[in-house]
Amino acid sequence: MITAPQLRAARALLGIDQRKLAELSGLSVPTIQRMEASEAMIRGNVDSLMKLIGALDVAGIELIGEGATSLAGGRGVRLKADFNPARISGGGNADAKFGVRSVA
Repeated sequence: MITAPQLRAARALLGIDQRKLAELSGLSVPTIQRMEASEAMIRGNVDSLMKLIGALDVAGIELIGEGATSLAGGRGVRLKADFNPARISGGGNADAKFGVRSVA
C-alpha cells in the first residue's frame, strides 16, 4: 500500500502541509499525523487509505511499490509526467508557488 516515509516524501514533493493533505483527502489532520507517525506500512481503515491514495494520485503522485522499477530498487514516490500544481493550489500562480519551471 503506502509507507509513512512515502507519505512524508509525497507531501514534501508536492510542497503541501498536513492540513492541505487532509483537505485534499477528506481526512482529519490528526489522521494524517497518525499515518505519518507510523513506523513503516501505514495501517488504518481501508476507506481512509483509499481516500489518501486517491488524493495523492489526483495531486500527481505516483507511488512506487516494493520491487517496482527504479534505479535504487526501493520504495519511493515520483511526480507523474502530467503533474499540474494548479490541481492542488486552488488557483493563483501555481508555477511560482511550487517553483516549477517550464522546459522547452
